[in-house]
Amino acid sequence: MDGKYLIGHEVKILSNLISRRVGNSKVIAETGMLTGTHGYMIGHIYNNSSNGDIFQRDLEEAFSIRRSTATGILQLMEKNGLIIREAVAYDARLKKLILTPKAVAIHEAVIEEFDRIEAELAEGLTQEELDIFFHVVNRMKRNIE
Repeated sequence: MDGKYLIGHEVKILSNLISRRVGNSKVIAETGMLTGTHGYMIGHIYNNSSNGDIFQRDLEEAFSIRRSTATGILQLMEKNGLIIREAVAYDARLKKLILTPKAVAIHEAVIEEFDRIEAELAEGLTQEELDIFFHVVNRMKRNIE
């Protein structure tokens, strides 16, 4: 590429800046024992539990992880007071996953912080510029898939 900018380099720099901003967030820091994986799983349960009960196998499928991996993650989440596993009446082998009020509060605070970071990223950009950005990014993703 002859230009002054290299796409991959600029994307990496932006990614580092976003990661640093997230890492410096007081809200994110206050979550303490919450790992990224825990956050994603809490988000999945939070966003999908209105469609019915969520079980370990649903997380295994959604995150493409093995049963042993999911078991370890969920045991730690339960130990940290983020989820409750509750038996269902129709199958004694199944335990539905329920977020604790602590997990719900953490999730909602993190989402609010992510929304603030997104707003910072978009500050000063027009809707047309954002549309162009997403169009170009999506085309680049298709190019390398």
